[in-house]
Amino acid sequence: MKNSAKAVVEKMFSAFSSGDIEKFIATVSDDTLWIYHGTHIIPAGSFEKKEGVKTFFTTIMERTEIINFEPQQYIVKGNMVVVIGREHQRVKRSGRELKQKWVQIYTVENNLITKMEEFAASEEVKKAN
Repeated sequence: MKNSAKAVVEKMFSAFSSGDIEKFIATVSDDTLWIYHGTHIIPAGSFEKKEGVKTFFTTIMERTEIINFEPQQYIVKGNMVVVIGREHQRVKRSGRELKQKWVQIYTVENNLITKMEEFAASEEVKKAN
């Protein structure tokens, strides 16, 4: 029971990594709120309820190819899980590659994610000529 909040976040990450939208959505509450603070490359956004989170997920999957997604550290305090990680993605339309370092803060209640807030730094991967 002690790490159940972390287990919920890990389950969500597993669904994200496998591209399984149904399992991904099953980890969030009906009234969940996801806030992405944005970067100079990726704009900020706010996503409400399961429908909003579904939009968040499908937009990422439709527009990018995830090359690497790596949660590196978990900090758990009660029902709050802070995850520090990084990712590497390719924009399908342009072929442009981006790397991000991020901190995501999750609130988990009744084994469902009720809130996620992300702070990130993005950079474009420069290709060697």
